[in-house]
Amino acid sequence: MSEATQEQWTIKRLLDWTSEYFQKSEGNTSPRLDAEILLAEALGCPRIMLYTRFDEVPEEEKLARFRAWVKRRGAGEPVAYIVGYREFYSLRFEVNSSVLIPRPETEHVVVAVLEAVKSVGGNPIRIIDVGTGSGCIAITLAKQIGDAQIAATDISEEAIAVANSNAIEHRVDDRIRFFQGDLLQALPAGSQPVHIICSNPPYIGTSEVGTMDGQVKDHEPNLALFSGDTGLDATTRLIDSAPEFLLPGGYLIFESSPFIIQQAKELVIQNAAFDSVEIEKDFAGHERIVMARKQDT
Repeated sequence: MSEATQEQWTIKRLLDWTSEYFQKSEGNTSPRLDAEILLAEALGCPRIMLYTRFDEVPEEEKLARFRAWVKRRGAGEPVAYIVGYREFYSLRFEVNSSVLIPRPETEHVVVAVLEAVKSVGGNPIRIIDVGTGSGCIAITLAKQIGDAQIAATDISEEAIAVANSNAIEHRVDDRIRFFQGDLLQALPAGSQPVHIICSNPPYIGTSEVGTMDGQVKDHEPNLALFSGDTGLDATTRLIDSAPEFLLPGGYLIFESSPFIIQQAKELVIQNAAFDSVEIEKDFAGHERIVMARKQDT
């Protein structure tokens, strides 16, 4: 995209050229979508509007912004970090390199919690979101459950700041309290037991680093990705500590990798505090969510 041919760079040509460029980038599975998101953000318009403006030539300031973003994306930086947000459960969340980028499969945690709420009773419903990151799970639940009281933890101070900002943006900061610290240890001593504990903990084993997509391992926070050699360290500690914080009949609901989820299920079965455990599949048909119920007595 040279300066000499600036006048020739219509929106259609920008999209076509950028899509082809991204297609050649290692690990890019959505070149056209990436091009559209970046160009729409640079122009300050909805993505669908690009198709009504194909013959338009963007002004130089916006074109320069787009060029810079294309260079960053071509180097492997995720689109969400470039534009500064990602949609989750039809809500927009601020993200930066301090937090994991919300994934569609994590929406199943929200779905599972909403289903569990029907059986636990309680008013208000009390929930703990462990490893909240951007706050996407906690905030979505606060939006979906009007009387929910939610505690959200994260080991990263930077992540807590992002989550708090998102809670304020979505006007649920009055019903979510954020605590910095490791898993459930972040909560104050004597915390009131809750109906549901949910989590998207780190679950990638350090032994898998060599097989990972570079745009994930090189850009997203290691604290939110990796958990010991097998990926089960955080999950194991969460399962061990959750019963202390759950009411009888309450639920522990967490996301895991299809590769280790059966091992995670076995860890729950071995814990006498739980009397049932189920696995839910994601949209792709992969086993993704563990739902464990604490015994009534």
